[in-house]
Amino acid sequence: MDTETIILRKRPPKASALKTEQAVNSARRTGQAVDTQQKFGAASNKHPVATINTAKLDRETEELKHDHVPLEVGKLIMQGRQAKGMSQKDLATKICEKPQVIGDYEAGRGIPNQQVLGKIERVIEMKLRGKDKGQALKPPGKK
Repeated sequence: MDTETIILRKRPPKASALKTEQAVNSARRTGQAVDTQQKFGAASNKHPVATINTAKLDRETEELKHDHVPLEVGKLIMQGRQAKGMSQKDLATKICEKPQVIGDYEAGRGIPNQQVLGKIERVIEMKLRGKDKGQALKPPGKK
């Protein structure tokens, strides 16, 4: 019978396997040098965004606030909506917005969005922007 020497070798573990908690603990037990580092922003999908506005905000000394819809516009929205016999929810449904948006606009808390104001103008058929606020909106195409 021939006896050949067979040598079985284990493959060295992959780098990803060496980073597991089990591998780190076993290396500590055997006294090997272990270097653990937490990379900044690792495993997150966030990218740091530094814009020009960041520097402006840092230099700004006064308190910055958003513009709000003027109370007179809120009252016009309410009057136009009630003249059409609509609730806040009905108006919000017609312009594809949440009822809370209409409530905020009427109370003067909402941040003005020109697209939303344009939709509201078309539904209640009343101007909400410009010099002639409160006037009836002319049908499109006729000037």
